[in-house]
Amino acid sequence: MATPDSAVSTQAPLSFERHPCSYQHWKLTFDGPVATLGMDVQEDAGLAPGYKLKLNSYDLGVDIELADAITRIRFEHPEVHTVVVTSLRERIFCAGANIFMLRGSTHSWKVNFCKFTNETRLGMEDASAHSGLKFLAALNGICAGGGYELALACDEIILIDDANSAVSLPETPLLAVLPGTGGLTRVVDKRKVRRDLADFFGTIAEGIKGKRAVEWRLVDAVVPTSRFKEAVAKRALELAATSDRPSSGPGVTLNPLSAVITEDAYTYSSVSVAFDRAKRSATMTVRAPQTPVEQTPEAILAAGDQFWPLRCFREIDDAILRLRVNEREIGTIVLKTEGDSALVLGADQVLLDHAGHWLVREVIHFIKRTLKRVDLSARSFFAVIEPGSAFAGTLFELALAADRSYMLDDPDQHNTVHLSAMNAGILPMSNGISRLQARFYGTPDQVATVLAHAEPFEAADALDAGLVTFAPDEIDWDDEVRLAVEGRASMSPDALTGMEANLRFVGPETMETKIFGRLTAWQNWIFQRPNAVGPKGALTSYGTSDRAEFDYGRT
Repeated sequence: MATPDSAVSTQAPLSFERHPCSYQHWKLTFDGPVATLGMDVQEDAGLAPGYKLKLNSYDLGVDIELADAITRIRFEHPEVHTVVVTSLRERIFCAGANIFMLRGSTHSWKVNFCKFTNETRLGMEDASAHSGLKFLAALNGICAGGGYELALACDEIILIDDANSAVSLPETPLLAVLPGTGGLTRVVDKRKVRRDLADFFGTIAEGIKGKRAVEWRLVDAVVPTSRFKEAVAKRALELAATSDRPSSGPGVTLNPLSAVITEDAYTYSSVSVAFDRAKRSATMTVRAPQTPVEQTPEAILAAGDQFWPLRCFREIDDAILRLRVNEREIGTIVLKTEGDSALVLGADQVLLDHAGHWLVREVIHFIKRTLKRVDLSARSFFAVIEPGSAFAGTLFELALAADRSYMLDDPDQHNTVHLSAMNAGILPMSNGISRLQARFYGTPDQVATVLAHAEPFEAADALDAGLVTFAPDEIDWDDEVRLAVEGRASMSPDALTGMEANLRFVGPETMETKIFGRLTAWQNWIFQRPNAVGPKGALTSYGTSDRAEFDYGRT
């Protein structure tokens, strides 16, 4: 069977750009304040040959469309206050991630698939928490595995009561793996299902339906078939009434990014990525705006997707996603910026001045989610700060997200970094704290100290303040940066992924950090165990006449 990885590498690099007119698996419709996302997965439209997407099961392509739809609703349709997520198929909502796709995929593809799917689900929850956009799962049939995990990402779940439909997380009893997109964590942390009930639920393949599903908090309501559509419509409008989004548009159209993608580089309007394949590294350069950004909400609306903060971070987001799935051998990403720091700080001030406007709010939260995508990427990031850099305010968050930062200390060349109020917590990490708070977790008073520093930090001052890792002089600069990148490339990528995932998220635990921490550790491990993927493993044997054989020894 061809795997998605091999299909991508032998055909064309995977793109994450989609548009509703090209959706194959979702139908997006609008009725006043309510949008409906109808799932209708086309069996023969998988990303790679070798499997059929039966029973509304999904692969990464299905989820890329879902992510696109959610982002477009947030930006293009401010009048939408509730999104109903349902199925256009009779008696089936979603059977979850396609098992045959998972069975035929490489380990890295499985993990990146789970990671992107989790980020999409968390994007829905972010919209609910911060954008006044509520999600209602209307389960009009059987809802299993990843299908139920999609429902769990919604604010409320209504299940049809037709004597057959149930919710289930059958991965453990059927496949010897875990629900890979946060299912178990959301059941107990978000739905607050009792631990013993969740234990039973997670070990029965047939799932739970009817009154018991409501009593156990697995769904919010069960409704007979005859009243299901009416109940969903009524509840969708009730949820819409709680929103603070505008009652009408216009929104902002998200046009194609028009990136130039070649073997050696990705080139966008404000972002470029250049590869050094011999060193298994890439340099991502982010350019500051060339002129002051639009100053008023009206002007920002008129600028649309060309408003620099939105355009720039859409490009960063796309580049990071492409690097994840298309460039497995690229282990280290050198982050650089260039341009006028004052223009970045000016853009930050505009965002802060108009943070209450619905569009500016969406831009800020998109920047936040993109930076989280950097945090959660299994790549090493080194920030390199040189004369002409624009590591200021929001762009300095990239340096704070990096695993290390190097800043040239040369008295003959002007080289500074600059903080803004955008570094003070408006762009939190997955653990709910700012990157400055994470950086100075052992010396929390330093956060206020550096934020109170109104002037730019020269290299020596930035080093003393703890804002950069190293500040070599002009004599040592080239060798120190080169040796750092080369040294990173010589280490085990598995060990580095584990190390980075441990070190990036100090401090408090959240549902979000639990989901990704468990994906990195537990799911990574289980996806490689013979009980799941060995010759007689449950995932390998599923759908065949073979019976799974387990090594019953506990580790």
